[in-house]
Amino acid sequence: MPQITLKKVAGFLVLAVCFAYLYHPIITKLVHDWYTDDNYSHGFLIIPIALYFVWERRARLREAERKPSSLGLAVVLGSLAVLLAGILGSELFLTRISILGTIAGVILFLYGWNHLKILMFPLTFLILMIPIPAIIFNRVAFPLQLLASRFGEMALMLFQIPVLREGNVINLANTSLEVAEACSGIRSLISLLTLGIVLGYFTDSRICVRIVLAIGTIPIAIAANGIRVAGTGIAAHYYGPDAAQGFFHSFSGWIIFIAAFLMMFILYRVIILIAPEKSSAIGESQ
Repeated sequence: MPQITLKKVAGFLVLAVCFAYLYHPIITKLVHDWYTDDNYSHGFLIIPIALYFVWERRARLREAERKPSSLGLAVVLGSLAVLLAGILGSELFLTRISILGTIAGVILFLYGWNHLKILMFPLTFLILMIPIPAIIFNRVAFPLQLLASRFGEMALMLFQIPVLREGNVINLANTSLEVAEACSGIRSLISLLTLGIVLGYFTDSRICVRIVLAIGTIPIAIAANGIRVAGTGIAAHYYGPDAAQGFFHSFSGWIIFIAAFLMMFILYRVIILIAPEKSSAIGESQ
């Protein structure tokens, strides 16, 4: 038995060294993006939460029958091909998503489908730590900018404030407000989506409830960002252009984010009122 244990430890060390050798520069750049890009600063929380999900499944992993599958080797080789394509094409998303494919392939190759099924949710959750490709980000961010601008314009008109919108620029009597990419709401959208998934996981075991809660974060994030744009416009109208930037602008972002989280919690309570029946095993993996 000790020899088998030593072999396992040696095998895991070899795997860890190979993984670190292949992905060290990619992971380093990923962590750098978390640190420098506010849109993905939540990435630091994703791995600890995913590890908790794995730890929560420790009993099921011990009881699961080990049936190594050679298909796992094909998954690893395919993931390495994706890694190579990403490196050659200078596509960060491909190199990063290959990390998850490699991990999944190793689990499948060493332990089999039963273990991979148990760990599928933590692995899928790790996708949230990877910044989406720039081409998709831009296609999402710009419509969100326009949507926030329209929402702000309607709110200002509701308060009988003279306003003229030109694209994503809101013109007031004393200043102009540009709903820039940073104000598109995609940052809060991604963060709220993550919170919605975590909240659904810990509060209800039903997949349908978790999915509805996660999807519900999207209109909540859009509405919250529109309210922030409208509030900034109202403040700029009554208190001058300085109210649209600096401390007030940053502080309002935190206030609106907290309000959005409360709206998400209210949404969950509404879902429970509509569908009150719960399964007994709250927090079980799917």
